[in-house]
Order: sequence, then structure tokens, then C-alpha cells
Amino acid sequence: MLPIISFLIVLSILVIIHEFGHFIAAKRQGVKIEKFSFGFGPRLFGIKKGDTDYAVSLIPLGGYVKMAGDEPALAKGEGFEYLSKSVWQRFLIVLCGPFLNYLLGFLLFWFVFFIGAPTATSRVGEILKGYPAESAGLKQNDRIISVDGKATKYWEALTDIIHNKTDGSLKLIVERETDGVKKTREITLTPKRKEITDIFGKKRVISLIGVSPSGEVISVRYGLFDSFFKAGQQIARLTGITYKSLLFIATGKMSVKESMTGPIGIFIITRQAAKLGLVYLLQMMAILSASLAIFNLLPIPVLDGGHILFLIIEKIKGRPLSAKAQEIATQAGLFLLIALMVFVFYSDTLKFILKR
Repeated sequence: MLPIISFLIVLSILVIIHEFGHFIAAKRQGVKIEKFSFGFGPRLFGIKKGDTDYAVSLIPLGGYVKMAGDEPALAKGEGFEYLSKSVWQRFLIVLCGPFLNYLLGFLLFWFVFFIGAPTATSRVGEILKGYPAESAGLKQNDRIISVDGKATKYWEALTDIIHNKTDGSLKLIVERETDGVKKTREITLTPKRKEITDIFGKKRVISLIGVSPSGEVISVRYGLFDSFFKAGQQIARLTGITYKSLLFIATGKMSVKESMTGPIGIFIITRQAAKLGLVYLLQMMAILSASLAIFNLLPIPVLDGGHILFLIIEKIKGRPLSAKAQEIATQAGLFLLIALMVFVFYSDTLKFILKR
């Protein structure tokens, strides 16, 4: 039951944080909230407090905040209605949901870096046959201390230096323990060059020496302020990679099947993170929370980004789009999202279930 419980807890926190953003912003702008629901579909249980029904619904894959007067056909022009508020006030209400997800992702990254982020060391695991590492005499459990004079305490730094060495040889300083005695030696080798296609569909040449990590992981802690800046860098990097990937998907340079995952994939990832421990789970939550914010800001009707797009058009034109135009755009956006969800669900089934 642990994987299911972990998945539901993670999903619940992300959804509640997102909807709370809309909720609190609407409250501050004087909008009456009729319903705050975790999940969609029929109401299972809840509590009515003031004007608001706080409910848990049948399908726990999302949630929503129902505001008074948020539909043109139902709006009566009352001051407490959503559509009675200015464009700027409605913009803040819509934006606050993704903003809180971004904030949660940032805070979780900050916390993980501060308490100790799990990081793979540069200890060598497998030596691949036919590669330069084997012929140069590298052995399992060797620790690669530096490459071309650059420290390589962690596996990520090691692979970055090696992959980006596109010509010439590499000078490795290697630490080897024999009978309890550690000795260092210098090894010079010429890596094998290989053309690959990266996650963005771009071909490039990388260098390989033929080693894999040992699986040794240490907890790397940073100071309070260093953790703050590293969390910001991580959020910025994740945002850049995600939007670049979406652009490449839209232009056909990248496969949707290989680059996106849905509820099944998230469940599998959550289960693996829960098995590894709390820090891994928090790190995964940070990624999912930021990803939820990024996805919701896409200019697709139904999503928050679509509502923001409508508000921008309203600000430019001086009046909102017609109810008919908004309805058509919303239906098109909904159809696109449903088609995408079906495709991703099918893709997840092939990747995570049928391959087992």
C-alpha cells in the first residue's frame, strides 16, 4: 500500500497547493467561493463552511475552485462575482495557482539542498568491454579524483567533462585501494567518440571512456544561502528544459511518446522515490510541483495559461471575447487535453506495464 499512499499524498499536496493559490487570491480580491474540490466528478464527502463547500470528489486526478459568477451566462453583475473584477484582479487570481506550485517546488529544492541532496560519487562500477577505460587499466571501485586537472568528486561532473571533450586525450587521476591502502595514479587515455541524438532531437558528438557509476551515493549539504541560489537555478533550469522540450514537440523535432508521462508514469516514479527515502520523495515532489506550474501556464484554453491569454486579449481589445468564441476555444482546448491524456496514458501503459 505504501506506493499508493505516497502517490495519493504527493498528488493531493500538489493539487491542494495549486487550488489554494486560486482560492486565497480570489478571497483577497473579494470573490465569493462556492466550492473548493479535491478531485472531479460526484462529491464523496466534505464540509460546508460559510459560503464555501469544501469537498472531496470521486476522481482524485486534479481539483478546482468554483467562484461565484465565473461564467458569463450565470453572472449577475454582483460585486462579489469573479467576472465583476478588473482584468488585473482576475489575472492575479488565475496566476496565483501556478505561482504557488512554483513556490512549493522552490522551497522543496531549497530544503533538499540544505539537509543534503543525494548525489552519485565518482566511484567506478562496471568497466565496459572494448572501451578505452578497459585498455587503460581502470578497475571496478576505482575512484576518479580529477579529469584534465578538474575535480570530479561527483559522477555528474565526471560525465560532463568527459562528454564535452571532443578531441585529444584525457588525463585521469585515479584513487585505488589495495589491501586497505589507498594510492593514486595517473592514467592517460583517448576516449571513443560517438554521435548521439540528445533529448531535444539535436545530433552532437560526445566522448565516452566506458565506465558506469558504482551506485555509491552520498548526501551533499549546502549552506542556507547556497541552497537558496541552487534551488533557484534548479527551477530556472527545469523551466528552460521543459519549455524547450514542448517547443520541440510542437515542431515535430521530439517525440511526445518518449518525452511525456502521465498518471501511470508518475505513480511508478513516486513508488521508486518512496522506496529510496524521504529526501528522494521530496526532490521528486519539487520537480512535479514546478512541472505542474509550467504545464498550467501553457496558453491552452481550460488551463490557467488559456485564461491568462483571454485576459490579455480583453485588455488589448478593451472588452472580453464573446461568450461563443470563448466556448469554442475552451471546447477545442478540452478536446486537445483529452486527446493528449489518452495518448500519454496509452504510452505509459506500453512503457511501464506491458514491457514488464
